[in-house]
Amino acid sequence: MVAHKHITKIISVIVAAAVLVCVLALLFPERVAEAFGEGVVALQYETELFDTSRIMEIDIRMDEDEWADMLANALEENYYSCDVVINGETIYHAGIRPKGNTSLTSVAADPDTDRFSFKIEFDRYVDGQTCFGLDKLVLNNNYADATNMKEALVYDMYRYLGADASLYNYAEISVNGRYWGVYLALEAVEDSFQLRNYKTADGNLYKPEGMGMGGGRDGEKGGFGQGGEDSGWMGPGGAGEPGQPGERAGEDGKGAAWMPPDNPEAMQDNGEKPDETNEKEASGGEQTPGPGRRPEWGDMPDRGPLMGGGGANLNYTDDDLDSYATIWEGEVGSTGKKDHRRVVTALKNISQGNDLERYMDVDNLLKYMAVHVFSVNLDSLSGMMAHNYYLYEDSGQLNILPWDYNLSFGGMGMGQGNSASETVNDAIDTPFEGTEFFDGLLEDEAYLARYHEYLRQLAQEYVCQGGFEEFYNRVRSQIDPLVDRDPTAFYSMEEYNAGAGMLYETVMLRAESIRGQLDGSIPSTDQGQKEDSSSLIDGAGIDIDVMGTMGRNRSFGRGEAGEEAEQRTDHPADKTTQQRTNPESGKKAGQTEED
Repeated sequence: MVAHKHITKIISVIVAAAVLVCVLALLFPERVAEAFGEGVVALQYETELFDTSRIMEIDIRMDEDEWADMLANALEENYYSCDVVINGETIYHAGIRPKGNTSLTSVAADPDTDRFSFKIEFDRYVDGQTCFGLDKLVLNNNYADATNMKEALVYDMYRYLGADASLYNYAEISVNGRYWGVYLALEAVEDSFQLRNYKTADGNLYKPEGMGMGGGRDGEKGGFGQGGEDSGWMGPGGAGEPGQPGERAGEDGKGAAWMPPDNPEAMQDNGEKPDETNEKEASGGEQTPGPGRRPEWGDMPDRGPLMGGGGANLNYTDDDLDSYATIWEGEVGSTGKKDHRRVVTALKNISQGNDLERYMDVDNLLKYMAVHVFSVNLDSLSGMMAHNYYLYEDSGQLNILPWDYNLSFGGMGMGQGNSASETVNDAIDTPFEGTEFFDGLLEDEAYLARYHEYLRQLAQEYVCQGGFEEFYNRVRSQIDPLVDRDPTAFYSMEEYNAGAGMLYETVMLRAESIRGQLDGSIPSTDQGQKEDSSSLIDGAGIDIDVMGTMGRNRSFGRGEAGEEAEQRTDHPADKTTQQRTNPESGKKAGQTEED
């Protein structure tokens, strides 16, 4: 009887504790996850939202006038309250706002579209509120990407290698029940991301935007809107016409310049406002602004050394913290001088090749390098653009987290004439033009071999042994019908079909070149390829513009360009696409109505 009485009490205590943990998990999922590890609630979004076997269904519910006001004032990037229904789960009083750099200003200046990218912050107005444990969701509009899948593909490669990267999935977006379009949904790189990847939110995140703007604004020296000596932007009279590729920057062709789009007057200082102002007590009690990003043209300057101003290129210069101001200005959260000193100490030791395992998350960085190099994304550290990445520091060790891949696979443009071959054969052993951060890894035989192994896994296993084929078939079956009826799409269905087929062939040729560079049959450095181009993979059948490029968004479908796109629907590069069937319409995915 006594034993039975004790057992009853024990069971009651256990049940009460379990209930308490569940309540705390619902109210404070991040705290519970940090205390207990990978909590069910905190990581539930990984399967509830980012199971790529089924796309998300998102209905944004808000007052129609508020929605219209947000779109009309998108450049302000102000949050508005909304209710969000995601896969049947309603999150009340969340925050939503337009987001972006070039895509934001370009869409705002285009009278024919309101297809902005968005951020949804679930705890903007309700402290601790999440969506299955996720604090913020990013919805990308696939700007300048006729394939609608470049970015998704890159994140699928990161997932394949097990790298630290955002989860992704496609989302069918509706506004008050009306279909708005198919977007790419991404896990924001913030608290939930840190908890999922590192089981802690103690590390520090930065998102530098070293566009060479020098911190000036609207006409100040080097400021946005002026081609000052520190701006990096070539300004009128530079290489190329508006919306066209500039001359190649440098002998190796890296860092090609782009001029502003057709409406440069609309490209004003629209730096992303901080999600909130983070005030902190630092040495001397000074106040530090919250996270923000520096304005960008997105149309690529070719004055490389100026593009990493303020330390955004991660090159060590000196011990002065002010020399790395752009990094600190991009803080996500609240950081102080002690945190900044750890970053600079790490950069210094990395530049000197000292104890790289201590100051770098080596294995993850090697995976990052492999996927990033495969994707040929010059709108980043691999070109002259010192932006589009997150820097993560924990206990003095640095890591890089990927971001923004809609301009991958040559979407930035790599110079006139031979850009397709340059994209396909981009050298794997001299991949980073604007930063020295990775030099120590590339110069160490053991690290280089491990980097090559990750590249081999991507080229041989993922691409040639079915992983890419599985991704491509899955995505086409999921989004083809959505693209076909997308009321806000940047590209027509014909252009999408042509772009997707071209991407398929580009990826296959890129994998073939990387395999050749790994086995030595193709030179793996810029200099080697310059000296002997005889073995390079022929990219003559690839048209980069068909996949979408900076400055050419929404250009197909108008005049001669539109006719060209329609003709390319049955391009030989699309032969793989034409074999796939749209499950809803019964048409083959590569066919048009005319077919």
